[in-house]
Amino acid sequence: MEKERHVLVVFPHPDDEAFGVSGTIASYTDSGTPVTYACLTLGEMGRNMGNPPFATRESLPDIRKKELQDAANILGIKDLRMLGYRDKTLEFENEEVVAAHISSIIKDVNPSLIITFYPGYAVHPDHDASGAAVIRAVRDMPAENRPKVHCVAFSHNCEEDLGPADVVNNISAFADRKLATIKAHVSQTQIVSSQIAINLENQDPEVVARFHNERFWTYKF
Repeated sequence: MEKERHVLVVFPHPDDEAFGVSGTIASYTDSGTPVTYACLTLGEMGRNMGNPPFATRESLPDIRKKELQDAANILGIKDLRMLGYRDKTLEFENEEVVAAHISSIIKDVNPSLIITFYPGYAVHPDHDASGAAVIRAVRDMPAENRPKVHCVAFSHNCEEDLGPADVVNNISAFADRKLATIKAHVSQTQIVSSQIAINLENQDPEVVARFHNERFWTYKF
């Protein structure tokens, strides 16, 4: 991976960072690169309440906030920003307003790289909306000042439409931290994290390859 001045990660929900980019984040923080994580919501509309359930609709926001803080600590993220938008409503927010909010963070931290979702190829409406706001914020910058934008995409048609990912980070050295980050979001990931751990222990080749290689598409402006 290239040496970066500062990395800004922008996702809509707690745990979005865990599955696809936590190894990449850990590699940056361990090398001394500062990482800012801007999480737009607290995932308060998440369907899972733990297994067995230990959360309620009323307590879930505080629980997920604590899980997010725990995950950030595991990854060495010193600058965690919770932006206060409401879960499952980002597609209805004024994109210009959200982009302006993100622009203010970009001006503050001056990242050389932004990691977000590829709008239109990230399955969930909140994913697409957050990625679109990031792209708008960066597009509005003078071309010579724009940071690189690496996008996560996982819709069924992403490779057909976008081609293969042009950035693939092997994060094998950080696999334990990645699994710990997934487990930190216990209200949402209790079952899936256990299954991932079993498959990794059994050396399931497909799971190991997917887990150890984090894929990104560089957004072309």
